[in-house]
Amino acid sequence: MPVAATVHLVSYVVARRRRPERDPRQSATGNSQGDRAVARGLRGLRGLRDDGQVKPYLLLYAADLAAQRPAGQVDDVHFTEALAASVIEDVTGPGDLVLDPFAGYGTTPAVAARLGRRALGVELLQEHVDLACARLTHEPNGRLARVVQGDACDLVAQVGLTPGSVDLVLSSPPYMTMIGHPENPLNGYATNDGDYSTYLHDLGDVFDQVATLLRPGGHVVLNVANVVHDDVVTPLAWDVARVVGKRLTFLGETFLCWDAHPPGLAGDYLLWFSRPSTPPSG
Repeated sequence: MPVAATVHLVSYVVARRRRPERDPRQSATGNSQGDRAVARGLRGLRGLRDDGQVKPYLLLYAADLAAQRPAGQVDDVHFTEALAASVIEDVTGPGDLVLDPFAGYGTTPAVAARLGRRALGVELLQEHVDLACARLTHEPNGRLARVVQGDACDLVAQVGLTPGSVDLVLSSPPYMTMIGHPENPLNGYATNDGDYSTYLHDLGDVFDQVATLLRPGGHVVLNVANVVHDDVVTPLAWDVARVVGKRLTFLGETFLCWDAHPPGLAGDYLLWFSRPSTPPSG
């Protein structure tokens, strides 16, 4: 399996809730195509045990990513449903609240609703909001989720949620490289005033707000990659881990093993955080 970097894999602990056993004949998602993708993804997560120990790698399939891209769209501003389901089932239970502040095409709210969780997505681009809302109309439990147009930089005001009410934040922030990237990711790449250090600072402000909304013991899981541009690697995943780790406790990383490695990525990860009872120092 091709990868562009050697990665040291370590185990870490994720606090997990026990869920009622599901009848093996019952659909996991209520959607046959989704069931197959989710099943493949869950089989790829090795070492998942009831004691919460997880060996951090997940097998993913490029065909799933392409198939789940909305018709007419060319950008992959989404992760796979299998990835979303594996995280949501791991650390939440039915009725829990899942938030995605960078909702993209709405994968997080759609899969969360399918699994019986309440969900809210915030997305800056109205075109993506429309696609995500249309997607929810095809979900049997779509009423459990909603996607609203808004700016994650003003997250608390946009969502109107009670502090400490969110059980899981599952998201992927818009990417930026250190060089050759004048577009500003946090306004939909609409202006050419992008600056990498400013971008990281502003992401920190977003996750200050996330930390306020997250319940003690709740989790934040972010899909972030290290990015290659003009043969220069931007350690975006590690920079985001450092920034968010100042607000929340960093638990470790899941290495995403693609059957066909996405172009432009040196390594693709899930970064796991939790909100402690007291804020981390520093």
